[in-house]
Formats: sequence, C-alpha cells, structure tokens
Amino acid sequence: MPDTADTSGATLAPDEAAAARALLEARYGAAEAPAGILLNDTIAGLLSHRSVRAFTQEPLPEGLLETLVAAAQSAPSSSNLQTFSVVAVENRATNARLAEIAGGQKHVVEAPLVLVWLADLARLEEIGRRNAHPTDALGFLETLFVGFIDAALAAQNALVALESLGLGGVYLGALRNRPVELAELLGLPPNVIGVFGFAIGYPDPARPADVKPRISQRLVLHRERYDASLPQDALDHYEAALKAFQKGQNIPEIGWIAAALPRVRGAESLAGRDRIRDALTALGFGLR
Repeated sequence: MPDTADTSGATLAPDEAAAARALLEARYGAAEAPAGILLNDTIAGLLSHRSVRAFTQEPLPEGLLETLVAAAQSAPSSSNLQTFSVVAVENRATNARLAEIAGGQKHVVEAPLVLVWLADLARLEEIGRRNAHPTDALGFLETLFVGFIDAALAAQNALVALESLGLGGVYLGALRNRPVELAELLGLPPNVIGVFGFAIGYPDPARPADVKPRISQRLVLHRERYDASLPQDALDHYEAALKAFQKGQNIPEIGWIAAALPRVRGAESLAGRDRIRDALTALGFGLR
C-alpha cells in the first residue's frame, strides 16, 4: 500500500480499493460498509484496530515506554494545561492487584506492561503553590473534564503508536470500579485519579483477536443537524454483524442491544462506578 492515497478525488487503484473494502467490511459488516474512503497506511492501521487480550511473553523493545509517552504527549491538550500523567506498571505483583481492582481480568496479569492513565490536577496545584498563585479553577468540574479528555487523547495517541510497532493492547475501564484503592496502590496524591488502564504486549498468534464491528455510520454521522430517526434496519444489520463476530470469537452470540442495555439499566450495572462522585471527593477533587 502506498504511503499516501490520492486525495484529489481520483478512483483508488483496484488493489487499494479491495483493501479499503475489506477493512470497511470488517469494521461495519458488508451491508453497512461505506461506499468509499481515502486510504493510506495510517488510516488502514486505524481501521485495523482490535482489542488484544492475549499476549506472548516476548520482551518489549528497549525505548518502547519512552516512545509511547512521547506519542502521548504529542496529542492536543486544552489550553496546553497538560493535565494528564501516566503510571507504567511492569511488576507482576502490582499487575495482579490491578487485575483484582479491575474485576479479575486475567490479561492484566499476563501483560508485560500496563499503563494507568491519570487525570492529574495536582501538578498545576503544586506549581501554583510554588509561585504563590491561586488555582481555584482546579476545583471546578470543567477542569476535571479537561483532565479526563487530556488523558484519553494522550492514551489514544500511544495506542496508535504501539500498534504501528506490531504490539497490541486493551483499555481497562474497570480500574474505575475502585478508584480509591487504585490511588492507594499507585501512591496518587490528592487531585489525581485513574481514568483507565491499558494492557500492552505482543499479541499471541495462538489466540488471535478479530476486528470488532461498529454501528453503522448512519447511526453516528449527522450532517448539519442531529437526525434522531435511528433507522431500525441499520440496528438490525449491526446485530447480525456483531453476532457473526461473537461466533467467530467463540463467545455467546447475544448481539449488541442485549449486551448494551443491561450496562445502562441502573446504578447496580455500573460495578461500583455509581459511587464515582464520592470517590472524587475522597481523592480531593472539587465538584463545583
């Protein structure tokens, strides 16, 4: 595949068009794959993303961690506040505790590297103290939003970088189930909270992961104004595509709706994250 596809509107070469079609069908299912896209190696890599939960024990390359952090720090940051930090965990005992906090996820223990991404307002608070400058805006919910967004953007940059190097991984949102315990484990100061983790390693070829389909662009892409019609046929196509994926992964074929709706049923479905406001207070955050 060439480094850059023709963005002038010209038709893709037959091999490029076939590659694009295969990528889109894997991501959306054949029935909902968009008719055409611009394609280069970067876009192909993004479309090929899959969550990897099975790792070999091959050692990670020297300099990987610094490379991922450099990629992460190259992401946008609101007002250049840079309100994220990351804790790299390679110790097996710590991994085991992280796995416990995350509800017993075995791949957290198997992964040779786990990155815990943090919304970090403590750094600016300390800089303000050193400079005798007020930092009252850190106590507002908006600034905490900035920290979460900064962490998410940074982590996604790191994900793209690691996948370009032949590694894989999976996000660990379940670390928010017990954020106070996570803070104690990692020695986080007040005004710092774990947003999510990321387990990283070389994918195990004996336990491959496929590309998980996503809902149709017809349900996501709105032009000029929001369209609330929610076409049922697009939902039906996604149900079929996801069940086919689940069958291929040897997991229960329950589709999307039967999996998604129980996750939003009520407080009990949030696995402890319904108490996140209390956790934020315990960790020193303001909620104004």
